[in-house]
Amino acid sequence: MADKRDYYEVLGVSKNASDDDLKKAYRKLAKKYHPDSNPGNAEAAEKFKEASEAYSVLSDREKRARYDQFGHAAFEGGSGGFGGFDFNGGDMGDIFGDLFGDLFGGGRRSSRGASSGPMRGANVRTSVSITFEEAVFGCEKQIELNLREPCPTCGGSGAKPGTTPVTCSKCRGTGRIISTQQSIFGMMQTETACPDCRGTGKIIKEKCSECRGSGYVTKKTKLSVDIPAGIDNGMSVRIRDKGEPGTNGGPRGDLLVEVRVARHPMFEREDTNIYSVVQIPFTKAALGGKVRIKTVDGEVEYDVKSGTQTDTRIRLRGKGVPSVHNRNSRGDHYVTLVVQVPTKLNREQKKALQAFAKACGEDK
Repeated sequence: MADKRDYYEVLGVSKNASDDDLKKAYRKLAKKYHPDSNPGNAEAAEKFKEASEAYSVLSDREKRARYDQFGHAAFEGGSGGFGGFDFNGGDMGDIFGDLFGDLFGGGRRSSRGASSGPMRGANVRTSVSITFEEAVFGCEKQIELNLREPCPTCGGSGAKPGTTPVTCSKCRGTGRIISTQQSIFGMMQTETACPDCRGTGKIIKEKCSECRGSGYVTKKTKLSVDIPAGIDNGMSVRIRDKGEPGTNGGPRGDLLVEVRVARHPMFEREDTNIYSVVQIPFTKAALGGKVRIKTVDGEVEYDVKSGTQTDTRIRLRGKGVPSVHNRNSRGDHYVTLVVQVPTKLNREQKKALQAFAKACGEDK
């Protein structure tokens, strides 16, 4: 999985790209790299496969949510074509129908056509800061952000109360304008949003004074976010149906809350393991004995073996970070023991060490 490129990078879109943006980006790449257009070109075939895999994930709501949170690791262990991805969901069939029609002169266009039907709202992204310990054990955070809501005055229609939108005469209510032109591949049909109604299929003659015809007002909203135990810096928590409102009765998008974990003064994290450094007196290293070691669960007692050398690494099993997939599974805490040599000695201490050196046969 480490060699895979980011799916958003593959398609050349941002992480908040809409479904339409994803479809347009994939369609463009599919046309460019399809094997039928590049016979015998292994590089083009690989790029086509890569783009198809990226689109199959990002065009699927559930797969995209898993990918946004866990990256490629969300699909490790999958099976089947393209590393466990299938092309039965979303609108892959429509994509390929459009592609083949345009490539080979069929003049085909998507049967779904108009965008005046119900459309899902865009996702909204925000972030929240938490401490190292909160990331380890999970927490609940309150966030406040501005969200668009249907206008209470016009009920979301955008029209002045007492009036209703009328059907757009330019597109006849479809919201789309279709143009046909000749290309080297044959006749091509292009669909674009109607410029008069902006793809809604409706024209508002008298706009609502509250929302100015948009149908929405911005409202400050407070939400509670459950941060799961084991979450790492840069991961996102998805809150369903708290994004931008849909159009024409479509569902709302989701809210993606990126988690920013503060650095800890003592602990470092790598996956589910924690690392720290503990200094021990040189007498304890030589003679052995018990030392207290700080962990995220509190202090634990560890029995240092006699003759312990500096940079010795010990392992505290199960004292690491819980897996974000399974809270009952935890990593380990690795501690590097550094032998601390005193920089100042009093007369008695020097005398004792000189006697020790003499007993060891060492020169003064």
